[in-house]
Amino acid sequence: MDKLTTTRRDLLLAAGLLLSASAVPAAEEACSVFTKARQAAITPQLALERLKAGNARFVAGRTENCDLQMQVRETAKGQAPFAAILGCMDSRVPPALVFDQRIGDIFGVRIAGNIVNSDIAGSLEYATQVAGAKLIVVLGHSDCGAVKGAIDAVKLGNLTATLEKIRPAVSAVTIQHTSWTSANKRFVQSVAAQNVRNSCNALRSLSELLAALVLKGELAIVGAMHDVSTGKVSWLS
Repeated sequence: MDKLTTTRRDLLLAAGLLLSASAVPAAEEACSVFTKARQAAITPQLALERLKAGNARFVAGRTENCDLQMQVRETAKGQAPFAAILGCMDSRVPPALVFDQRIGDIFGVRIAGNIVNSDIAGSLEYATQVAGAKLIVVLGHSDCGAVKGAIDAVKLGNLTATLEKIRPAVSAVTIQHTSWTSANKRFVQSVAAQNVRNSCNALRSLSELLAALVLKGELAIVGAMHDVSTGKVSWLS
C-alpha cells in the first residue's frame, strides 16, 4: 500500500512538473547556456515559468545535472542571463540552487533584507537595459534575520542604516498583529513579505529605466518568498 501511494504521488508530481515546464526549453536543451538568441526569444512570462519549474524540481529533489565546466567554457566570452534575482544574503537561500539554474542563467544581487538603494537599482539597470534580462525577482525568505533585526530596532554599526530601510515594512503591518516583536513568527513573515513588495515598488520608483521597460512589456518585476524549511518559493501578488 505504501509503495502504491508513493508511486501515485510521484506520478502526480511528475505530471505537475511537466505542466509547469511546458513553456520552458525541452529537457535536452536544459543544459544549454543562454545565448543572446535564446535570451531574445524568452519573454518575461516565460522567464517566470522557467524559474517556477526550476523551483519545483528543487523541492522535488529532481534537479538537472549539467556539465558545469562545459558551461564555464561556453560562457567565457559573454553572458546573456534571462533573469535577475535580488535576494537576501542568507546562506540558506542561494538563488541559482533554489531555482535550479546554472552558470550564465541568472544575475544574482544579494544584500541583507533584499533592500533597494541606488547601487542595487543601478546593478539591475545593467542586468536588464544593458545585458538583456527579462525578469527581476525580489526574493525574501522566512525566518529572516534582517527582518527580525528591523522589527527589534537593532543597532549595530553600518547595519543600523541597512535595517532602517526595512522599518517601513514593519510600520505597514503592525496593526495586523498583537505581538510586535521578532518572537512572533507570523509577524516576521508578514513584515518580510511586505518588505519584498516595498522593494519591488522601490525599483520602479528609483529607476526610470526599469519603469520604462516594465511599461513597454519588456520586463517584469515580481516578488516572492522562499521557505527555508521546505525550499519552496511562493509568489506574491
